[in-house]
Amino acid sequence: MGAPLIVLLDNGSLRPAAVRALRATAQALAARIGREVVPVSLLHSHKIAAAELDGVPAPVIEPWLKVQTEAGMREFLVVPYFLGPSRALTEYLPARVAKLRMSWPDLMVRVAEPLGAGGEGAVDQLAAVLEERVRAELARVAGGDERPAVAMVDHGSPEPRVTAVRDAVAERLQARLGAAVRAVAACSMERREGEEFAFSDPLLAALLDRAPYDRGTVIVAMLFLSPGRHAGPEGDVAVICREAQVRHSGLQVTMTELLGGHPVLVAMLAERLEAALSGGSESGPL
Repeated sequence: MGAPLIVLLDNGSLRPAAVRALRATAQALAARIGREVVPVSLLHSHKIAAAELDGVPAPVIEPWLKVQTEAGMREFLVVPYFLGPSRALTEYLPARVAKLRMSWPDLMVRVAEPLGAGGEGAVDQLAAVLEERVRAELARVAGGDERPAVAMVDHGSPEPRVTAVRDAVAERLQARLGAAVRAVAACSMERREGEEFAFSDPLLAALLDRAPYDRGTVIVAMLFLSPGRHAGPEGDVAVICREAQVRHSGLQVTMTELLGGHPVLVAMLAERLEAALSGGSESGPL
């Protein structure tokens, strides 16, 4: 591989805050590696009015790649801003590239590994950032008679390997927090219907209805990278937490900051990028 154009890819959102967060992370990554990094979304973000994004429209991957290839660019390195091997990366993106390659057979798109890849080291890095976020909330709510419980929540995925990352991070977070909390559990914001997707359980709403998460202080540790419809201040997770507090008068829920924006995340992205450039990871061309 020569000198590919580097793309920081997220899933996309209809919320301007998510695009701004992706752009900020791309700038931080570019500053760290000394190369241009282009923020691009898989879907959705192009529907946001440019006026809400400082006059700069948000690109999505298929039409953006088409414009670049028409201009003569042929080599791209995609750095996923994803926690695990989502089907967006393993199915949707390869299908889009295959479609473009029908017109440009020499198109080369290489995809680095997601943040949660890399075994225990990656899991511990993610857990360390979450621990920092949780301990900030612990300091803020200190003074109660009982230690808080921690519900570590992700979006929920139909891909078991993504949920495996969630569960591994929660296990490591529990070890890091130790006696500072009374319990740690992994959960998802939502999941698909059917027993075949039961690996995503428990849902956050269900967890907040059972002991010891239905009373006292519960810190919801946000295993989310970017703000948006789900993880924003008025997002779905916040609504779930407020509704649980209505159901349980003795419950007080607080939410951590998101993972995105933390310097450790930028360092992890740089590691994934360098591994892909050197051929030292399991990433590969589509």
